[in-house]
Amino acid sequence: MPRVLLIDDDPSLLDLVALAFEEAGYEVSTEGDGLRGYEALRVVPPDLVVSDVNMPGLDGFSLCRRLRAEENPVPLLLLTSRSDEIDQALGLELGADDYLSKPFSTRILLARAHALLRRDERRRSQQPERSMRVGDLEVFSERIEVRFKATPIAMTLTEFRLLEALVRRPGIVLSRDRLLEVTRGDDSVVASRIVDTYVRRLRRKLEHVDPSFDRIETIVGAGYRWREGS
Repeated sequence: MPRVLLIDDDPSLLDLVALAFEEAGYEVSTEGDGLRGYEALRVVPPDLVVSDVNMPGLDGFSLCRRLRAEENPVPLLLLTSRSDEIDQALGLELGADDYLSKPFSTRILLARAHALLRRDERRRSQQPERSMRVGDLEVFSERIEVRFKATPIAMTLTEFRLLEALVRRPGIVLSRDRLLEVTRGDDSVVASRIVDTYVRRLRRKLEHVDPSFDRIETIVGAGYRWREGS
């Protein structure tokens, strides 16, 4: 039974969403603000966090920033009444795995949550694989782990899937739509330009280990590719 932590300062919405998840077979815990939610997930780690963005104290973006700074890869879905693409990109830039604008149907929310958990379930159900090495990069698909120049790189599931898609097809240009399909694998309605945000995050993490990293190439008007070479 997947464990989901719901964080929102709107009690009526929190009750509605909690009921929907419980009826769908989830084990549900709830908190009314980001700080209590952060403390709760450190005590009993959930399989998924669904958090409102606009909360007093520790808001959803700050919660996301704190978790990713601690290299906590728990899938995180943000809820917000701010629906423009800038806010969406900001949430994903901080390391959120998905983003849903209010008002929303609980059916769509459950579908998004299920998609995030399904990806992780598929990973865990795979037979053990040997690592895939490309130059100084080593990718462990079954564990969703990456090492670059022998240094572990913390990544969200979405970041990992995007990197894996590129390195498995060196020299092949993948469009933003194709990368979005590979990394998300569901029917989420998200602007394809969000892929640019994922790529920026990946580059920053790899450049932190080696500032000269330049393997992820932007192909103007087409997409991205992993540059071949030793």
